[in-house]
Amino acid sequence: MIEARNTVKAFGQGDHVVRALDDVSITIRKGEFFTLLGPSGCGKTTLLRLIAGFEMPTSGQILLDGADITDLPPNQRPVNTVFQSYALFPHLTVAQNVGFGLEMQGRPRAEVARTTAEMLALVKLEAMANRKTSQLSGGQQQRVALARALAPKPKVLLLDEPLSALDLKLRKEMQVELKRLQIETGITFIFVTHDQEEALTMSDRIGVMSAGKLQQIGSPKDIYTRPVNRFVASFIGETNFLPATPVAGGLKLGCGAVIDTPTDATGPVTLTIRPEQVRITDPTEAGAIPATVTSLVYFGTDTHCHMQLSDGAEVVVRVQSPASGEAGVAMGQQVGLRFLPGAAQVLQD
Repeated sequence: MIEARNTVKAFGQGDHVVRALDDVSITIRKGEFFTLLGPSGCGKTTLLRLIAGFEMPTSGQILLDGADITDLPPNQRPVNTVFQSYALFPHLTVAQNVGFGLEMQGRPRAEVARTTAEMLALVKLEAMANRKTSQLSGGQQQRVALARALAPKPKVLLLDEPLSALDLKLRKEMQVELKRLQIETGITFIFVTHDQEEALTMSDRIGVMSAGKLQQIGSPKDIYTRPVNRFVASFIGETNFLPATPVAGGLKLGCGAVIDTPTDATGPVTLTIRPEQVRITDPTEAGAIPATVTSLVYFGTDTHCHMQLSDGAEVVVRVQSPASGEAGVAMGQQVGLRFLPGAAQVLQD
């Protein structure tokens, strides 16, 4: 549905040129929920603005459904955008806000009324149709903005961090709603966020960006379990990084333990392993990696156990919090660690 080919967007001149997008090529499929994920300043919003037509690329092309739209103005693109600020009209009712874009397109009054009713039903706001938007909660206003953007039935809906202004509970509820809306409408959603949880829970695929470049594209599971480099591994969820050296039989950690992880590397590498992929065992068990519990952080259902290996390296282990009356690990306790088979991934950068 959307293709960016060798896209460059530069700001400034001479020695002060900044490449917000640096030769980015990406293909987004029809009907998928695709998320651009990365820290502030990585280029994700710039790419969204190029697709919307709010910015022109310095070089490269933007295609929509096979047609080159690089030079088309925003109003000639079958694309709508939902912004971080809802940009609703406070003097209009909910229904009038939703139908506004259709009226600007000169649609017949009956069609505007019918489509507005359909959109309000889709976002479950039928009962709020005659209220002013200033009388709505933040979550309800966000639904109005979504209904307004969906009403003209765009081929692509662009969402620029639309949930960032909501509180945590409402944000989680809206994540479910957004995914439901995308499935029900079948419209291609391109979602921009710096929140890894949003990306993992809603997306069909994720494009991780850093410093104007795409680092990796894949399903949430692929991105999480098979990161291609240290940036992706650290940005997507929590992880442990351990220096290692190739030896016969696997990789040797600084503490002397050998991990059965195949690699073609001939020099030092970094291992990454997620906290939930490490198990705490008896320190006398054969093959266990000796460690000392240095701190415990309680998260309700889970507890993060911070460990120190004999060489000073730190490992965080995520375990289920013990039930009332059950004994868990204690500060200063000597334990053993085991990595789940195949869990440790080799990074060479």
